[in-house]
Amino acid sequence: MAQIGIYEKALPKDISWKERFLLAKELGFSFIEMSIDETDERLARLNWSDEMINQIRKDMKETGIRINSICLSGHRRFPFGSSNEAYRIKAKELMVKAIRLAQRLSIKIIQVAGYDVYYEKKQGYHENYLLKDLKKASK
Repeated sequence: MAQIGIYEKALPKDISWKERFLLAKELGFSFIEMSIDETDERLARLNWSDEMINQIRKDMKETGIRINSICLSGHRRFPFGSSNEAYRIKAKELMVKAIRLAQRLSIKIIQVAGYDVYYEKKQGYHENYLLKDLKKASK
């Protein structure tokens, strides 16, 4: 049977994760998709403490609602295809940390926003950088 989830950004921002889980359940959803966008606030999730991870795991168990997927759009700010090498390095770091976060929370899906570049003027080499690093990340 299909499950229908709700994107975290469709819920109020100023509530706890437990309140998000309870609200999603009340609304009839099966899961939440977490956002890790380009904002410092959401990128900081990639560095959550063991205590925070354990609390979210506890809240998911208590409410019966899980985070089943992550929308990783932080690459809009730090794209794999950037002409700036520091941004490409940061993009790889974000990917590794997102994979680790997913493992720690038993999340099976990371949706990668495949920006070769977003804020830069697109050049032919941008796509090559993107494809090379996405191939590495998928292994």
